[in-house]
Amino acid sequence: MIYISRKEHFNAAHKLYNPKWTKEKNAEVFGPCANENWHGHNFELIVTVKGKPDPDTGFVADLKKLSTMIREEVIEKLDHKNLNMDVDFMQGKLASCENLVMEIWKILEAKLPSVTSYGKLHSVRLYETPRNYVEYFGE
Repeated sequence: MIYISRKEHFNAAHKLYNPKWTKEKNAEVFGPCANENWHGHNFELIVTVKGKPDPDTGFVADLKKLSTMIREEVIEKLDHKNLNMDVDFMQGKLASCENLVMEIWKILEAKLPSVTSYGKLHSVRLYETPRNYVEYFGE
């Protein structure tokens, strides 16, 4: 099995805030991430596809096509946006990285057949900071 990965970047703001809780409880649980005026991150997204290489090209997936698909379907919807307010697929969801990475998975899994017949989505890794990331395997 071959694993190929593509790394993309986007900047976005969000706020971690549960509307069912008081302002005090949100501050207690989420700390500065519950800031009323939002906060931002320089996100790094790593998408990994697994499969056997196409016998005609030697590719599991054409990385240029994969990159274009990721940018069109995900990055353009997230870059320089407020995750809580501007992103349709995050409406009604807490804008945690965990929820965000699951939504990104759904989009990519549905679109991946347009760029490869040989690969399947293996993982989506989302770095919120250089030291904090979440990774999802579709489970």
